[in-house]
Amino acid sequence: QVQLVESGGGSVQAGGSLRLSCAVSGYSISRYYMAWFRQSPGKEREGVAAIRSDGSPHYADSVKGRFTISQDNAKRTLYLHISSLKPEDTAMYYCAATLYSYSLTYRQSLDESTYWYWGQGTQVTVSS
Repeated sequence: QVQLVESGGGSVQAGGSLRLSCAVSGYSISRYYMAWFRQSPGKEREGVAAIRSDGSPHYADSVKGRFTISQDNAKRTLYLHISSLKPEDTAMYYCAATLYSYSLTYRQSLDESTYWYWGQGTQVTVSS
């Protein structure tokens, strides 16, 4: 059974940083794509970062230069480091996993329909 458990969210001031973690069980993170999504109240869920099994990342234009996705295969953990936080980054952040191992397009890698497994989310709140 695949389980994804996010942690690391919190309330921070604009300009600050956070590192989100996603602990994975029942799934090989070294073989497939994984991603981070976020959803703000009243908005659709959007993909912000994805990572291929070889570590190659994709980022949404809105977060390039501020978000870094990484994974630790030994710890079975996916990370999202967020710097220079802005109030518009306030959202619930979700970790997601898929069983696609071949190359996905940029759009596919950040599309929620690509992903089969989801965590419960961790809240990030940024105050100005």
